[in-house]
Amino acid sequence: MQEAQLEQWVSELLAAFELTDTQVDIDQVLSLAGVAAHTIVRPAAPLTTYLAGYAAGMAVGSGKASEKPAMDSADTLVRAVLAARTADADNA
Repeated sequence: MQEAQLEQWVSELLAAFELTDTQVDIDQVLSLAGVAAHTIVRPAAPLTTYLAGYAAGMAVGSGKASEKPAMDSADTLVRAVLAARTADADNA
């Protein structure tokens, strides 16, 4: 049931932003939020996903990438930054 509610919410938001042709990988976003929350602190989750989405949107808007590659690239970059932070903490 929660999955259906999230899908409906995303659809409503996309419609409100007039982005109905946009695809959102909810699982990917939630996974990234989870990694950020557990690596940094819980409030890092929404900030991280917002910034990743913003960066992906800028890449799409500027013509540097299409939607899926832009979001995948943002996701990969954030995970790399989080992994480096964890590695640095482990080596300290």
